[in-house]
Amino acid sequence: MPQFLLKRFLTLLATLFATSVIVFLVLEILPGDPALMLLGVDATDEQLASLREELGLNRPAFTRYVAWTLGLLQGDFGMSYSYKVPVAGLIVERLYLTYPLAINAMAITMLLALSLGIFAASRHNKLGDVLVMTLSQIGISIPSFWFGILLVLLFAVHLGWFAAGGFAGWSNPAAGYKSLLLPSLSLAVVQAAILTRITRSAVLEVLREDFVRTARAKGLTGGAILWGHVLRNALIPVITVAGLLFGALLTGAIVVEQVFSLPGLGRLVFQAISNRDIEVVKAVVILLAFTVVLVNFIVDLLYAAIDPRLKAADV
Repeated sequence: MPQFLLKRFLTLLATLFATSVIVFLVLEILPGDPALMLLGVDATDEQLASLREELGLNRPAFTRYVAWTLGLLQGDFGMSYSYKVPVAGLIVERLYLTYPLAINAMAITMLLALSLGIFAASRHNKLGDVLVMTLSQIGISIPSFWFGILLVLLFAVHLGWFAAGGFAGWSNPAAGYKSLLLPSLSLAVVQAAILTRITRSAVLEVLREDFVRTARAKGLTGGAILWGHVLRNALIPVITVAGLLFGALLTGAIVVEQVFSLPGLGRLVFQAISNRDIEVVKAVVILLAFTVVLVNFIVDLLYAAIDPRLKAADV
């Protein structure tokens, strides 16, 4: 077990290092001058040179990369060019919205996908299976932001059950969760459609295994076989895809936040891109990358918990 964990942890560190290099280099080669964006086209050469020196833009790229990564290790994301405040503070204010939004969307995704996927597999080639597969195909083809607009029109404009946008805050948890329910649904529908098909395929594959026929021969009921034997063996491909989909949920949340006027990381990064605030953009991208890598690290650990043979083969 320690060797298994060490290998996965070293893979996590290597992935984060490669991601930090790519993020830094990509943002370095983008056109545009942050000093010119902040001061405007009427700024003199002396003013631009002074601001570049103040922001550290006149230093070599390698020096800036080392300083940036050392700051990340200490929890220092640098100073925002536009707001003149620590980037970490700007991000923390918005994490209280974006992360709960993504986690809630992931919970809805798993609930829908497992329920519908197992239901479809247990009724293979019957009406229920055909209906679920048809709905999942429709769900895959719907963009999250467009589905979000439909939810606003139905539940906010016509029915008046929800607000059309904005966030009520966590001072009232029920109101805060209600503010995130429609955005979570708009994010979850596409991912749930994908994961439903994966779940159905995985369950059907396990149902054809010899040990399932043995369980039936022993007189176990269909429900006991499905929930007690089949589901655990079918979870590995489901969890694999779910880990990948969480990254899609995080990036999709940035767009959906704009649809619902939510003050999360999405609004922050769009404003930062408009203002050429590179420090904020770098921090948000590396934070999202770290979250995705960490989720996949947790998925690797879940593999070993679900199927100890994987851990034994890795040692």
